Amino acid sequence: MKTTFPVSGMHCASCAVNIASSLKDVPGVTDAGVNFATGKATVEYDDAKATMAHLRKAVVDAGYSVPMQNHPGMDHASMEHGEHEHDGDLAVARRRALWASALAAPVLVMSVIGPIGPIGPMFQAVLATIVVLVFGASFHRTTLKLLKRGRANMDTLVSLGTIAALGLSWFEFFRDGDLYFEAAAVITAFILLGRWAEAKSRGRASEAMTKLLSLAPKIAHRVVGDTIEEVAIDALKIGDVVIVKPGEKIPLDGKIIQGTTTIDESMVTGESVPAHRVEGDEVIGGTVNIDGALRVSITKTMDQSLLAQIVKMVEDAQTKKAPIEKLADKISGVFVPIVIALSILVLIGMIVFGTSIDAAVIRAVSILVIACPCALGLATPIAILVGTGAGAERGVLVKDGTALEHASRVTRVFFDKTGTLTEGKPVVTDVLSFGSITKEDVLARAADVESLSEHPLAAAIVLAVGDRTNRTNPTNTLVTPGEGISGSVGSADVAVGTESFLRSRGMNLPDLSSAFALRSEGKTVVFVGVNKECIGAIALRDEPRTGAKEAIANLKKMGIAATMVTGDHADAAKAIAKRVGIDDVVAEVKPGEKRNVVMGAQERGEVVAFVGDGINDAPALSQADLGIAMGSGTDIAIEAGHVVVLSGGPSALGAVVDALRLTRVTYAVIRQNLFWAFAYNIIGIPLAMLGFLSPMLAGGAMAFSSVSVVLNALRLRKYGKKVA
Repeated sequence: MKTTFPVSGMHCASCAVNIASSLKDVPGVTDAGVNFATGKATVEYDDAKATMAHLRKAVVDAGYSVPMQNHPGMDHASMEHGEHEHDGDLAVARRRALWASALAAPVLVMSVIGPIGPIGPMFQAVLATIVVLVFGASFHRTTLKLLKRGRANMDTLVSLGTIAALGLSWFEFFRDGDLYFEAAAVITAFILLGRWAEAKSRGRASEAMTKLLSLAPKIAHRVVGDTIEEVAIDALKIGDVVIVKPGEKIPLDGKIIQGTTTIDESMVTGESVPAHRVEGDEVIGGTVNIDGALRVSITKTMDQSLLAQIVKMVEDAQTKKAPIEKLADKISGVFVPIVIALSILVLIGMIVFGTSIDAAVIRAVSILVIACPCALGLATPIAILVGTGAGAERGVLVKDGTALEHASRVTRVFFDKTGTLTEGKPVVTDVLSFGSITKEDVLARAADVESLSEHPLAAAIVLAVGDRTNRTNPTNTLVTPGEGISGSVGSADVAVGTESFLRSRGMNLPDLSSAFALRSEGKTVVFVGVNKECIGAIALRDEPRTGAKEAIANLKKMGIAATMVTGDHADAAKAIAKRVGIDDVVAEVKPGEKRNVVMGAQERGEVVAFVGDGINDAPALSQADLGIAMGSGTDIAIEAGHVVVLSGGPSALGAVVDALRLTRVTYAVIRQNLFWAFAYNIIGIPLAMLGFLSPMLAGGAMAFSSVSVVLNALRLRKYGKKVA
């Protein structure tokens, strides 16, 4: 069983590592991960051995808490609960930071200009003690709980450092020696200010998710008999009919049963052009009905809705760890004990070599305070949080951190043709007759056997014939994927498909040069056979998607090669490829062979992305280093893809390019964050060991390091809006 739940009380990324370790110690837990950026834990466990109560106890024993959840789905109560909880945490962080700063300021001033009057030192001592023990109490509480379990985190470093500075100062106070109250007070204030700033920044980082959640309206107007009642959308059931007035949001996914309108779907799909919707069309919950009154039949509950699936997909992506993040977590897990050991060694070493205890303690405190596993552990999850949020806001869903890593190295993109590079709605352009049969009869015979097929070419042929009263339904139909369809229509055996398909059915083929000539024009040609004779051919053409040529050109500018993979005939495929600017074409590929084409490129050392939208694309999407599923495609394709592009309109292929750009930039920010986090510690700790950093300066630098990582990640918010 797998569950995700919020965790409160985390102050830094090393907190997340400790909670994960505590959860893994619970019998029955097979895996656990905690994301500091999102404030959530994800646990896989055997529900016969462990329960939610066991998991909650493990978190509490580690020094943290688990807020109560009203509902695991996307209901308004849980949404508002999460928002209020964040606001509450932020208010507490703000109050602590401001009070600590207000009390630490006079302590710092008196340390610079000297005590004011005879009670000055006592005034300093009292204020510093209040700052450290009252407003910094959370550091010490967490430290004590962790020490009971033999663990340590960032709070341990802060607690040991400030208590050591405070204790030394009180010791010297009674001896009339040098005082260091300002170090203890200012370090605490600096770190609290840093955590307040970090909490505010993390709130901004999750704004995209907040916007998505806020799309769902709270109420709907349900039709009950001859009346209309106002109900919470949680109360809607499948089959309920709701009224949606102009300007209102559509409550849940459904189908229009009355009315015509245009709908703004931009916040869900990223498509900026409003979509025209008529009776029978599907509509998405949370989108805005612009100008027509509608009656909509609900087809999905809240938890099943597209918006809920988007939110879940993005939250899963933010929870799953990228390979590079697992390395950072391992380092964060051993970082604090190493820093404590270094601090103790420096303290003992300086005393042994004759340095005063005061100087040795201050040096040790500087080492404790300058060390910052927070920046290291926060570098990756905060970038993933902002990057996936920015993508979701524009209709690009990144399903896991691994996708970010692979996307940064993609060298070649394979595109499925039909429905991906093209509109996916072919139309009949030519009908050829071989022999005395009329073109109308060729088309009619093909339409009869294709009438029960859901293939796009079949739909186009049936549409070309139009309504007929004398249509005969086929029997004994047999579909050969990528080849054709055959069946019995009355007393005749009819086959429609490739020339090789007809030949395999034992049919005689006449001179097909006139049909092959149509292929050179970019048209797909299928042949129609009745009994043992090929009686004609039908040519169809699927137009390239709007923006396809521009998207391919942009990929080339990024240094990424493009290849078309299709089951269509080579001539037709090359004609489409030429129109969109693709030079490399792999045609006449059976559905099961697309995966082999991807594998071949990988064996040649390419890092491959595959873009597709059909059931037959699922194996290739899964095999590719980066599978990009078009959201207008099938559920199976979307499930198989690592990235999902929700837009199905003219900007869909542009969104594919945007997805690659955004994932590349997100991964670049991850690398930047990790570089600076490592560099900060590699440079800062030795400087503190050598005595070049005072405790106060170390505290300020440590606080700034985490904030800088978050601010660097926040740049992705603007980038996400720009690329879309």
